[in-house]
Amino acid sequence: MLFRLSDVYKAYATHDILRGVTLQINPGEHVGLVGRNGAGKTTIFRLVSSEETPDRGEVVRARGVKLGLLAQHVHFEPGTTVHESALAAFGRLQQIEHEMHELEHRMAEVDADLEKVLERYSDLQHEFEREGGFEYAAKAEAILQGLGFDRDQWSLETEKLSGGQQNRLGLARLLLAEPDVLLLDEPTNHLDVTAVEWLEEFLQSYASAYVIISHDRYFLDRACRRIVELENGRAASYTGNYSAYLVEREERREAQQRAYENQRQLIEKTEEFIRRNLAGQKTKQAKSRRTMLAKLERVDAVRADRSSGDFRLQSIERTGNHVLMVNEAAIGYPDKLLARDISFILRRGECLGIIGPNGSGKTTFLKTILKKIPALAGEIQWGTKVQIGYYAQQLDDLDDRNEIIMELRRVAASSATAGELRSFLAKFLFTGDDVYKKVGDLSGGEKGRLALAKLIYSRVNVLVLDEPTNHLDIPSREALEEALDAYEGTILTISHDRYFLDRVATQMLALDGLGMAEHYDGDYTEYHDWRANRLTPGAVSKAAENAATANLVRADLLTPVSPSAVLNDQSASSAKQSAKGKKNATRGPSTSPGVKVIKKKKLDGRTPEALEADIAQAEKRLQEISQQMGEPAIARDATRLIQLNDDYQETETRLQSLYAEWDQVAAEAPKV
Repeated sequence: MLFRLSDVYKAYATHDILRGVTLQINPGEHVGLVGRNGAGKTTIFRLVSSEETPDRGEVVRARGVKLGLLAQHVHFEPGTTVHESALAAFGRLQQIEHEMHELEHRMAEVDADLEKVLERYSDLQHEFEREGGFEYAAKAEAILQGLGFDRDQWSLETEKLSGGQQNRLGLARLLLAEPDVLLLDEPTNHLDVTAVEWLEEFLQSYASAYVIISHDRYFLDRACRRIVELENGRAASYTGNYSAYLVEREERREAQQRAYENQRQLIEKTEEFIRRNLAGQKTKQAKSRRTMLAKLERVDAVRADRSSGDFRLQSIERTGNHVLMVNEAAIGYPDKLLARDISFILRRGECLGIIGPNGSGKTTFLKTILKKIPALAGEIQWGTKVQIGYYAQQLDDLDDRNEIIMELRRVAASSATAGELRSFLAKFLFTGDDVYKKVGDLSGGEKGRLALAKLIYSRVNVLVLDEPTNHLDIPSREALEEALDAYEGTILTISHDRYFLDRVATQMLALDGLGMAEHYDGDYTEYHDWRANRLTPGAVSKAAENAATANLVRADLLTPVSPSAVLNDQSASSAKQSAKGKKNATRGPSTSPGVKVIKKKKLDGRTPEALEADIAQAEKRLQEISQQMGEPAIARDATRLIQLNDDYQETETRLQSLYAEWDQVAAEAPKV
């Protein structure tokens, strides 16, 4: 045990945050801590690090445990460079080195006690080797480069770094220190996709424990093997990554609701028996059952999810089929080219996801297609009947002087009543007197929701979004994804949220920061895997395999396509594509010059008939497990319920694998 919270309560003023949280973290565990904004995630970190104390309950830390907390604001010694600050994590090794150098000088002195000096030098040398002294400099350099610090930045003084760079350097120093448990609060906030992928790989092989607070679900999928959810002031633990947690949480809720309904029926029948027989011949039995009811541990009904905001979009005018055509475009400024040779066609109903490192030109690209700045070369042409709505990352379309309701009225028809506006704002969690708050007084998340409300209310048929999920917690992101999934218009979005891009994108545009652009027909994971295959011919990297596995589980949470549906339509798209609701089912690299198409590897020895038999067997097993989970005795038996949940998860994962295998076999079958 590294640390434990036992029945912990914590409140701020009259607002209860934690109401009986019990949680234990053990050595080597890789844990993701999730929950809505304000659920108490950061509060737990403060309690564990002794920055705060609980109102009730107990926080216990193992004796001598070394905590590594990633602070939101990091500090460095004045006058130190990036490289020196990173190496400061190895303070003891540097002390040993310094003393060894002094001893080397003393060895040359005539009056030195050579035997004593050599003995001390030998002891230090052994300690230096044991503690990794010969590798620590190389380790520091690898971590600095992985987190985006090129060699030419190592000599920069830390005072001259931006806030984001200082946070990255603080993370590097923390990783190098290798504490017993890392406490990482939004560690990916200031990292580009390349650095996030490096951090994922690093953490997957990290020997010590860590707990991560993050809204990056893709990151949680790849870096965590256990998820702890904070909800209604309590903690619930789930084995597996984020996608597995979503599945198990739904299963637990279904099992709990079935147990609640079954128990409620039992209580109603028992109470009816008591009423009929308390004064009759069966008085003894009635009293016995009344005693049984009094002692019965009641099963709670599943609480309905708190609203995350109703992001359903309004009806829109239909555009032409070709919404945006870009041909050999170059973007940037007269003195700085950011990207060239950008070519693609975006059709009605499709979504283009735009990725790239900081400074690669993503926002410049959006400003170019919106004609806010001119293209340096090439052609950019919008289709017919296009009405564009722009969501800026800086939320600069909001007027801080306005009240919320007046800000929405800026895009409303003159006939819109206050009641209509208040009703619409309520879908975005602005209720009661909230609508009279000044925009300037809102938090980043509230401003993000208001900007989205304005955009959606305007009924445009093309959404141009610059990091739309930045200010939203996970439930609000999921609600937005569902809305965009059902949106009938066309979308262009910059995002570092790879999970979001897997849900909504049908095309990817990747800017590399070196002036090149790459277009791909598919979502983020498909692009990532294709690129890994291209860079490493004949083998998919471990990172790609992990991402593909996580994506398969995420697809399971959407709408799987059954074999019978594909039999009826050989041109049906994959399960995940169907769940997206996008009409474009084309997958693969764009056919731009110089881009090679990678064909899928064929499966061996499995016939559709054999797969259908296995699918039927797995579906039958799922039904059996589901029925068992609904039995009251099992629903009250936590150990048995967890076992059944594990069986259900394993069977469900196997079933989705069979679905995917069947889809590929069916696609490769000769057309009749």
